[in-house]
Amino acid sequence: MEAKCSCATLLLLSSSSLCLLLVLLQLPSTATCHEEMKSIYVGQRVLPVRLGRPAFGPESLAFDHRGGGPYTGVSNGRVLRWRGARRGWTEFAHNHRHETVAECAAKKKLVAPESACGRPLGLQFHRETGDLYFADAYLGLMRVGRRGGLAEAVATEAGGAPLNFVNGVDVDQETGHVYFTDSSATYQRSDYMMIILTGDATGRLLRYDPATGNVTVLASGLSFPNGVALSADRTHAVVAETASCRLLRHWLAGPAAGTTEPFADLPGYPDNVRRDDGRGGYWVALNRDKSWAADGTTPRSVAAVRVRAGDGSAAEALRGLGNATVSEVLERRRQLWLGSVDTPYVGLFRIGPAEL
Repeated sequence: MEAKCSCATLLLLSSSSLCLLLVLLQLPSTATCHEEMKSIYVGQRVLPVRLGRPAFGPESLAFDHRGGGPYTGVSNGRVLRWRGARRGWTEFAHNHRHETVAECAAKKKLVAPESACGRPLGLQFHRETGDLYFADAYLGLMRVGRRGGLAEAVATEAGGAPLNFVNGVDVDQETGHVYFTDSSATYQRSDYMMIILTGDATGRLLRYDPATGNVTVLASGLSFPNGVALSADRTHAVVAETASCRLLRHWLAGPAAGTTEPFADLPGYPDNVRRDDGRGGYWVALNRDKSWAADGTTPRSVAAVRVRAGDGSAAEALRGLGNATVSEVLERRRQLWLGSVDTPYVGLFRIGPAEL
């Protein structure tokens, strides 16, 4: 299970300008996942819910305790809320830099470097309190109350080391504990390619306790940990390990508590992980599938898979999204909401009766 994904393919996760490096570093992938699975072909059926300029890159999605939303973090460091077709997207939360750094002010239309203004990635609500937690890649684990406004950093270090690249988030709805990932102790998001090129394995899985403010390191030495999802029975957390094209399972309870094990090999490079809508599995967004370097984008290219919670086997594959990358799939009421770091819109796909 130590096989890594093709270095050349990983170089192409976000930019075609790296084609030269692909030629120089083309290597066969040593991790495989060819299990037969049901395919859902999206084609032209995705409705783009467009963001307002200059924002783009809705990486993760969440709905509040009343079903409002979705909410998403975007490239200018803000969190937006969808208010319906008439009102569109409105600002829900911002950080202190939007009030203190001139280039991050709301009236600015130029896109500042994301490291200057912050970059929200994974996000999730705690329904009981209404608090929204989100991972700002540069500022740490953030929290904002149910009315929105200025978000505060509730965690900026763990185990005596600063948080360096905060990424995925999920919340235990019973305890309020927040599970999140720190993708690398060495490289920030702006240099995420170096995590792959150097074989960096300094990522961590963490837990924040809002009652005490303490952050616990649950697992370390991970290779680009990305999205995280708490299991329905709360016994373990599932973590996407991007560099190894797999999911990990970290046990929180039971005889194996405190241990981390491989859970599923994937047909591509995972980003966020979300539990499906009560069907007993997880949706795993794939930035690219493993065949992309050799074949490019084809109608059969896999954009996401739904894996079974019991054994990690692949149940469904989402295909036909073209060149658009997918960072998250959120299933809700027979709809799939699709996030992407590379698009100026959130995708909305309605699942047909025969596709379940």
